[in-house]
Amino acid sequence: MEKLKVAVEKNRQLILDAERYIWKNPETGYKEVKTSKYMEEAFRALGYELTMAEGITGFCTTIDTGKVGPTLLILGELDSIICPNHPESDPETGAVHSCGHNAQCAALLGIAAALKEPGVLEGLCGKIMLCAVPAEELLEIEYRNNLKKQGVIKYLGGKSEFLSRGYFDGVDLAFMVHTSSSFSVRNGSVGCIAKNITYKGVASHAGGSPWNGVNALYAANCGINAVNAIRETFAEKDIIRVHPIMTKGGEMVNAIPDRAVLESYVRGANFDAIVKANKKVNRALAGAALSLGANVDITDIPGYAPLTNDNGLIEITKEAAGKILPEYTFNINEGISSGSTDMGDLCCIMPVVHPYAGGAKGTAHGSDYYIVDSEAACVASAKMQMAMLYILLSDGAKRAKEIIENYKPLFNSKEEYLSYMDSLNRTGDRITYKENGEAVVIAD
Repeated sequence: MEKLKVAVEKNRQLILDAERYIWKNPETGYKEVKTSKYMEEAFRALGYELTMAEGITGFCTTIDTGKVGPTLLILGELDSIICPNHPESDPETGAVHSCGHNAQCAALLGIAAALKEPGVLEGLCGKIMLCAVPAEELLEIEYRNNLKKQGVIKYLGGKSEFLSRGYFDGVDLAFMVHTSSSFSVRNGSVGCIAKNITYKGVASHAGGSPWNGVNALYAANCGINAVNAIRETFAEKDIIRVHPIMTKGGEMVNAIPDRAVLESYVRGANFDAIVKANKKVNRALAGAALSLGANVDITDIPGYAPLTNDNGLIEITKEAAGKILPEYTFNINEGISSGSTDMGDLCCIMPVVHPYAGGAKGTAHGSDYYIVDSEAACVASAKMQMAMLYILLSDGAKRAKEIIENYKPLFNSKEEYLSYMDSLNRTGDRITYKENGEAVVIAD
């Protein structure tokens, strides 16, 4: 453990410089051009050969220990969120790393540097894949859906996109460390379906002939209220969360809006609960359109799968933190987070764990979020991950092999999982108006 600590500490300034650069240059998913380039150049300067993601941001690289064993994937996320009210957000885009991904990337770079130090790979077997992955924060759904239509991406999240492209083929288990106020891990988190909802009305002069129009904005407002009215029908055990925002509500004040756009998720603890709740939400959204004589195009897009952290990897994380970071308290928190992450996509086919490092304060995704202790968030995080790596791949990878052997994935293969996710795609108008005044609604 002392050798691992020294290997990270030798590269402390590299780590801290990366955290500051990425904090000052926030970019949202699939737009992380500067961030990806910075990380790429830093990895190449360390001597790594990279597999660059074709047509999008991000990359991965593999270190072969020279001894047969499993392949371990370690990730860092490139993207930021949008929070224009944050004092240090980008003045043009509103982007800011009040998600802590800047610290993740800095820690990943620290791991890459530490693995190049003499003697660090001794006693290890198998392969180590390091990945700078884009687009974990599920936002700008309309933008990403347009990327899908253009054939640039197939999935909204970076990990599922990398998975579908084959970048993670051969990987046996994975972990990544997020940033929080303390060192901890939960049992998992909810998954989600992403939604782009377009209400369609008829434009007319808002003052001269409003009766000739159909107000898409009003229909959208009714849709939001209808969703609010069904919240008490969601069982608490399913941890359903639905939280629409309006991204478009009209073109000019003196015209009845003929188009209003919402984005939303339907989150839940398991796929069955998500699908069931999503049908209720669609019924409410379509009913609102029908009530005003409008139409609604509901595009459902697979978001992220529910995350279940592997119990064996949870124990490895606690053990690693205890051995290499005795100065910090590590907590195992029972229960499920109501947030979502595309680490859930990976857990459907391999054992994963998604713990947290300390060093942040404020509300995640809020205007008061900062990395206040970069030593904990970045340097200590890199040390803990190095210890996790060592415990898993040392002693003939005994611990890793036990975890892989005991894991029972939700799906038997990448192909089976992606096929299921593809089945969740649905788009199109939900109401057909007939000439005789009847309407046919398909809202599931």
